[in-house]
Amino acid sequence: MLTIALIITCVVAGCATPPSSENKEDLTTFKEFNDPYEPFNRTMLDFNLALDKAVVRPITSVYREVVPDSLKDNVHNFIENIRSPVIFANDLFQGKFGRAGNTLTRFVMNSTIGLLGFNDFATEAGIEKHDEDFGQTLATWDVDAGPYLVLPLFGPSNSRDAFGLLGDILMDPFTWLAPLEVRLARTVVTTIDKRYQKFDQINDLEENSLDFYSAVRSLYRQKRLDGIRDGAPTANKPAPGSLSGLSRNKFNNRYNSAGTMVK
Repeated sequence: MLTIALIITCVVAGCATPPSSENKEDLTTFKEFNDPYEPFNRTMLDFNLALDKAVVRPITSVYREVVPDSLKDNVHNFIENIRSPVIFANDLFQGKFGRAGNTLTRFVMNSTIGLLGFNDFATEAGIEKHDEDFGQTLATWDVDAGPYLVLPLFGPSNSRDAFGLLGDILMDPFTWLAPLEVRLARTVVTTIDKRYQKFDQINDLEENSLDFYSAVRSLYRQKRLDGIRDGAPTANKPAPGSLSGLSRNKFNNRYNSAGTMVK
């Protein structure tokens, strides 16, 4: 699925229409925005939203109302626990051996005392969880983020994180050891759990944003930068590929939603 999404992205790369190379000021702003595939991205966002409204959101609404909170917590804990091997591997790839030890300890404790991870005993014992993925690993290896992308089904991403997602899938033991039925069940449950965790936030953002696409793009970049820095504060610098307020206003005034010059 991810491979197909990447192929589609490469095919539609020509959809972006940058300003003329003679207009250096506008071309600089276009590159700074780092979203040359905006027509494709907006189409994919519309597709993902349609799928969400037709399938994911209704199922999640029922899950939210019917399933007891304690059981929802157990499901979330279990899903987080079985991601531990991927997090552990990325901790090692990034040379964060202390965090790798933390991940391994949490996995052992929650898989045993926590009854296969359904209970987050490690957090109760004061061993806090964290997340790592191969996209973050590539960032620590100074791989450029590349253009912003919205992948079918997977949502907001960029070139680096798209390949990072593929890397996480390949290094996940479940990919190789679990039967297809188990992998599909995990995907369904994970999707519902993630939608449940952000149920109100996503709905409110969609209802209250003047441009939902731009809001999602901005929040994604902020979240990824925070993850890459392990929560460390920045020096008040914009995220890579983002615009300053002045540049953003200028860009929005000069370009339409398809990323082409307003005539």
